[in-house]
Amino acid sequence: MIETDASRLLAAFQQGYPQPDLLWQVSLLGCALLVAALAARTVRARARAGDEDTRAIDFGKGGVRRLAFALIAALLVGVGHLGLERAGVRVEIVAVSLSLLLAWAAIRVVVYVLHVGFVAPAGWLSRFERWMAVTVWLGVVLHLVGVLPEVIAALDEIGFRVGKQNLTLWMMLQGAATVVVTVIAALWLGGLIEARLMSAQDLDANLRLVFTRLAKTLLVTVAVMIALPMVGIDLTTLSVFGGALGVGLGFGLQKIAANYVSGFIILLDRSIRIGNMISVGNDRGVVTQITTRYSVLQNLNGPEVIVPNELLMGSVVLNETYSNPKIRLGVSLQVDYKTDVDQALRILEAAARAHQRVLTDPAPTAYLTNFAESGINLEIGFWIADPQEGSVNIRSDIAREILRRFRAEGIEIPYPQREVRIVGNSEKPLVG
Repeated sequence: MIETDASRLLAAFQQGYPQPDLLWQVSLLGCALLVAALAARTVRARARAGDEDTRAIDFGKGGVRRLAFALIAALLVGVGHLGLERAGVRVEIVAVSLSLLLAWAAIRVVVYVLHVGFVAPAGWLSRFERWMAVTVWLGVVLHLVGVLPEVIAALDEIGFRVGKQNLTLWMMLQGAATVVVTVIAALWLGGLIEARLMSAQDLDANLRLVFTRLAKTLLVTVAVMIALPMVGIDLTTLSVFGGALGVGLGFGLQKIAANYVSGFIILLDRSIRIGNMISVGNDRGVVTQITTRYSVLQNLNGPEVIVPNELLMGSVVLNETYSNPKIRLGVSLQVDYKTDVDQALRILEAAARAHQRVLTDPAPTAYLTNFAESGINLEIGFWIADPQEGSVNIRSDIAREILRRFRAEGIEIPYPQREVRIVGNSEKPLVG
């Protein structure tokens, strides 16, 4: 076992640690942590992000707020370590604490950089922070105790053969760790690229999504291809897995591959864009997301509909806002035969023009559509430019306004009437 501060500390406790040295170190640690906590609180209060700060300033202030306590505590403990060492006091406890504080600061730096790099940090990042903290702290403890080389040697002795490649458990752990680190670095870089692309307003929204997804896919692929050879794993040994993946795509993963390709085609041909009001089958809504596997429609009633991209490619899609967001709506009603039709048509047009969502060009137009059994059928047609805001609500508003104006002018909407004749009866027909 290699002699370290932790091993010397354990040996000193076994032999009986000097009481004065123990008190000096515990007092130093307590004072350093208390001062660091108070100083960090002051630093965080002064480093609040402002509304007019640039991205770089926000990044710096966020780093200060996140690392203030760990760095200040490490600095104070380091200065105290030098002072006690010069005074001839044993410093094993302080040395171990300083190593743990530095490891904690390193973990928080890495995770903070990842948080900033990802456009929309998911829950997995918080879980990754916990696992990373446990792993790094375990490695630090093993190193401080001095058994880390022995653990590595034991893992390196457990091995097996895959084709011509000799793999050991330590090599696989190194490979997994390297792949995880490089993939996360690739995703982080992809997040930065995504942020830059999304801020490019002169580039089409669909093209921004395509470039973002291609960049992330390419970066992850390159990261894996770089990581595995770094730990001595030959990529040719993965050919059997590549063949199995090809067979899986040919049989069980056809739908996934089709949806993936369809998603890129939809984004590239721009037939459907985010914000379009579309109808596919019995579903109608606003496109809020276009992912590589599915698209999300926000129904006007609230629920979201997840539509596979393959369905959008193979079905007839009604895109109400493809090239022109204007759509025509209508309200039909019936008036009595005694009604002044010209006056009724003017009222219909005036009621439609009074609504703020109705366009003035084309202007609302009313028509006489049919002579029905109980009355004259009329229709008011009007155009709107915001179908994503709903059509039932505007129809309801205009119908209520028409009814109010009809009542004010004394225009009646007739009830259905039926004439019943009794054969063989000389009485007048019953009208109901």
